[in-house]
Amino acid sequence: MKVVIIGGVAGGASAAARLRRQDEHAQIILIERGRYISFANCGLPYHIGGVIENRESLLVQRKEDMEARFALDVRLRHEAVSLDRERKEVHVRILDTGEVYTERYDTLLLSPGAEPVRPPLAGIDSSYIKTLRSMTDMDSIIESLHTRDVKHAAVIGAGFIGIELAENLRRRGIRVTVVEKLDQVLPIIDYDLASQVHRHLAEHQVKLILKTGVTGFSEGEDGVAVTLEDGRTVDADLVILSIGVRPETSLAVQSGLEIGITGGIKVNEFLQTSDPDIYAVGDAIEVRHVVHGREVCIPLAWPANRQGRIAADTITGSRKAYRGTLGTSILQVFDLTAASTGLNEKTLSSNGIPYQAVTVNRNQHAEYYPGAKPFTLKVLFSGSGEIYGAQAIGEDGVDKRIDVIASAIRGNLRVWELQELELAYAPPFNAAKDPVNIAGYAAENVLNGSVKAVRWFEADHFISGQGFIPLDVRTQEEHQSGSLPGSLNIPVDELRGRLDELEAGQNYLVYCQVGHRGYVACRILSQRGFSACNLDGGYAIWHPATS
Repeated sequence: MKVVIIGGVAGGASAAARLRRQDEHAQIILIERGRYISFANCGLPYHIGGVIENRESLLVQRKEDMEARFALDVRLRHEAVSLDRERKEVHVRILDTGEVYTERYDTLLLSPGAEPVRPPLAGIDSSYIKTLRSMTDMDSIIESLHTRDVKHAAVIGAGFIGIELAENLRRRGIRVTVVEKLDQVLPIIDYDLASQVHRHLAEHQVKLILKTGVTGFSEGEDGVAVTLEDGRTVDADLVILSIGVRPETSLAVQSGLEIGITGGIKVNEFLQTSDPDIYAVGDAIEVRHVVHGREVCIPLAWPANRQGRIAADTITGSRKAYRGTLGTSILQVFDLTAASTGLNEKTLSSNGIPYQAVTVNRNQHAEYYPGAKPFTLKVLFSGSGEIYGAQAIGEDGVDKRIDVIASAIRGNLRVWELQELELAYAPPFNAAKDPVNIAGYAAENVLNGSVKAVRWFEADHFISGQGFIPLDVRTQEEHQSGSLPGSLNIPVDELRGRLDELEAGQNYLVYCQVGHRGYVACRILSQRGFSACNLDGGYAIWHPATS
């Protein structure tokens, strides 16, 4: 059996290694147009910032090592330029010489990855404008930093790479402006959590320009002017485009393979394309999302590695299905960590999927143990308790909670079953009731009608549109530091003795700092004949999201 793999990095390199472990006798050829068989592209911004000092440590696998250990034929700086499916031939160009040759295959595996989006804007070909997708891109950016005395950089796009670049350029003492067409950074999380990132970026002197795109670039002697849709310009010594990636499908399109509705290569559950002798994995394909079952493109490392292994198993006779992708992801933003799994509110709304939400604000470990730091966990779920997704943000403990909920989704747990998870506890690591457990309790309270939760974006409608009176059950000192407009302040511990200050038949929007005291107050009021609902996540969510 002769297997030709086009593309290395995560999917292709994983498939090659697994193929050899499964079949000692197969002929395996890996064709990679870059200079490296596999590198840690997630680490590129951190070498730019000097966090990862040794460039060579980014090389996950080397040609000579892979060839020695797995008896592969690795051909770097070779590019597959066309494909003849009927003859089962790949036409390959040697980039250093221009020579083109033909390679036959029994089975072909495509792992071409994704390419950065470069819209056809005026001036976009300026040497001052870079993208970051490869080691070569990284080297080019670092060279510019060394040779051009860069003092101000403009990052276009505020997704993963854009925010990581902003952080790492600031580490080098460079002023940074981030331009984003959306109204928030990091579209993997929703606006309420992203607003905390906005504030944190400002604290680290990163200038954010939101809700406006770029119309063009004008190169000058010492830099480039970025023209925005609202008429403003941003002058920069360096511009880095980070406005997303799209599946690299040129070879698939040229050869007539079916392309899916998302623009990625269409594959079945066994990662076969419309040609059963051709498989495809990684950022170039569309896959089924675990939660809603619809097709998505999710360019992340874990799915690519997993798909490479599964495709190799199927090719060698151990037929195995890929069960879809959750899109679990995490990001460092200076001192904060932001993470998500499953679907967020924007995706649920755009797909017409009804959902409910609970937001838990807790410390990452026992409050009395030194170093306790707050973080926010939001869980989205259906009326029947199916967990749709979760997001978290904080300085510590974020990864653990998102990983637990990602596992719960894969295990088909209902949201109230989060209460039952017995998670490791000791004061330096946790509280006796983990925030994941608390989210399960809170969700159950919402589903069984113990409390009605009002989201931060609904508060104004409840107050102005429906005549709810905001009732702040925090202390007087907390109330004086900031509150919802028109609030009545009765601390929860005084509430039972001051019920005569409330109006019978009046609706109250109860809130505290993080939601817990508000819930307690709602339970008191509902059992005393008052109509009350609780502001989900409390003032700690409402204030940054509405500021």
